[in-house]
Amino acid sequence: MRTQNRRRHLVGIIAIIVSAVVFLIPFAFILITSFKTQQQASLLDFSLPIDFVFFENVAAVFATNDFMLVTAFINSSILTVASVAIMVILSAMVGWILARRQSRWNGVFSFLILAGLIVPPAVVPTIWVLQSIGLFKTLPGLVLIEVAYGMAFCVLLFRSFVSTIPKELDEAAIIDGAGPIRLFFKVAFPLLKSVIVTAIVVQAVAVFNDFANPLYFLPGAENATVQLTLFNFQSQYATSWNLLFTDILLITIPPLLMYIFFNRQIVEGMTAGAIKG
Repeated sequence: MRTQNRRRHLVGIIAIIVSAVVFLIPFAFILITSFKTQQQASLLDFSLPIDFVFFENVAAVFATNDFMLVTAFINSSILTVASVAIMVILSAMVGWILARRQSRWNGVFSFLILAGLIVPPAVVPTIWVLQSIGLFKTLPGLVLIEVAYGMAFCVLLFRSFVSTIPKELDEAAIIDGAGPIRLFFKVAFPLLKSVIVTAIVVQAVAVFNDFANPLYFLPGAENATVQLTLFNFQSQYATSWNLLFTDILLITIPPLLMYIFFNRQIVEGMTAGAIKG
């Protein structure tokens, strides 16, 4: 018994060390470099800064390209809120129906959902579709793209959790005269609180940190999102490493805070279906 406990402690210690190496050391390097001048940052070494110019770097990052970072934060915030709101509501509805109504089409729907997780997106045909409906280079068009790419994961999450909710609650609500819409929003939706928080945090971080989709489907400086502002400090012949890492630090803070404050809810939502089901 003691041997097993020692092995568990040893495995836990190794996991902590590996996590520190993979996550904390790169973050520490970003933080230290953001305090340096351009000359010292260009060395790309893990040394303490000689001159602390963090606030000067932050001011320079915000002022670059007529305060492009401010516009990017606004665009990313709108994109994240709209995409996640639509994604969560639609995925909850689909997951509820798939878990509650058994039909011969459920296998087909499950295959399509899994295909949404496995099949890579086709960029050129998607651009052609967006151009055909007049949504290319527009924020609503990118919202639809994010919803389409993120729904498969959310549907699987909601369907797994809904299967743990007793069907007697549905029957009691129907006996009390609740229709389908009222049944879902008054009875079912409040019961999905933990998995809703999980879906919101995971997808909000994914959408906020998305680089490829805004690059392909939302070109233009006025449409820039936070990840695309990294191009401001890189060129073919030179890179302002101090400003680049300061920009990375600034756009990392919102997702990092979400994970810190909602870590427990994320774990509960991800494991609820597996534990109860």
